[in-house]
Amino acid sequence: MKSSNKIPFAMVFSVGCVLFSSHAGGGFATGNQANTYYVNLGWLGPVSAIISMLLLTLTMRQAMIMYNSRQIKSAKQLFETLFHPFDKLEWLFEAFFYIMVLMAIAAAISGAASALNSYFGLNYNIGILTIGILVMLLTIFGADLIRKVSSYMSIGILVTAIIIYAIGIFNCETPVTVIMADNFTANGFSALPAAIKNAFVYAGFQCVTLPTLVACGTPLTNKKGCADSMWISFVMNAVALTLSVVMLMGWESVYTSVSGGTTIPTLTSCTAMGATWLTVVYGCCLLLCLISTGVTITFGFVSRFENAKFYKNISSATTKNAISAIFIIALSMTISLVGLTNIIKYGYGYCGYLGIAVIVIPFLTVGYYKNKTYMAEHSEEFDAAQ
Repeated sequence: MKSSNKIPFAMVFSVGCVLFSSHAGGGFATGNQANTYYVNLGWLGPVSAIISMLLLTLTMRQAMIMYNSRQIKSAKQLFETLFHPFDKLEWLFEAFFYIMVLMAIAAAISGAASALNSYFGLNYNIGILTIGILVMLLTIFGADLIRKVSSYMSIGILVTAIIIYAIGIFNCETPVTVIMADNFTANGFSALPAAIKNAFVYAGFQCVTLPTLVACGTPLTNKKGCADSMWISFVMNAVALTLSVVMLMGWESVYTSVSGGTTIPTLTSCTAMGATWLTVVYGCCLLLCLISTGVTITFGFVSRFENAKFYKNISSATTKNAISAIFIIALSMTISLVGLTNIIKYGYGYCGYLGIAVIVIPFLTVGYYKNKTYMAEHSEEFDAAQ
């Protein structure tokens, strides 16, 4: 894999945005995941959030380096390479991936449908169908469109999210600094084990985006490009998620006192602030986040079947992508009927543990060692472009 040209920053940035936009929807936009995994940790919540984003991006970095340096063609081959000589362990990733894809797409569709219902009074089931169709249309045209869509959406999401969270933090009845100080005084480091566990679990189930990321990250033809894209993604993800957690800590007593307020706690908090314009801005941000998550996760599933044998008589990649997208979205829409909170609390939680064992720890240990050894022998090929 030789290259004599420096990778354009726009390409590096767009790959980093793929991970950010896929995380945005359930991760920090609704506030549901942030509330479930971090707010109850008190002052350690923001710390745990930052650690989880570091674990996630470091894991993805090793995955991209392994994928691109060896010119691997599928996630299946990637995990066979990672687990070799125990290649059959790759099936553990398959189990994790398919379950998490259903959960993640269902969560994105459910969250978006809940938002449409809250803002426009649109029937929840009709909202599910509408979002499902939109996600399918944005998915079927390949990696180039995903990178472009992710870049534009990510910029809009990051700017609006920072505005919303900053306003929310400064409008709390009790300053967040006081809340965190009181929590530290009362509990000290008692929540540290839970904070570490939640950081790993959260990073574990966010690894469902790995097939999408490696498919979109193939233009990063050197180690530096892979690293830079993930550092960009780390900053974007850590800033947005941490600000979300901090804001929700300040408004926890408000959204937990409202019936259904914990489904989309950020929306409940924005409404409580009494600023109509802020609620409207948040609504736009929320829908962007959820749609981008649904699109990137769906594409990860679709890309895995583009060259499947049962598509051998279909020459059009768009047609093949459409068939796969319709299949997985239809299943996910069915699951989304159980509601966003149940999906995140149960589906994500259990898959997170599997993700730790199958993806996070293996890539940060065995993957790091294999990449280091491989790069020592093939650095001239893979690092030609600096």
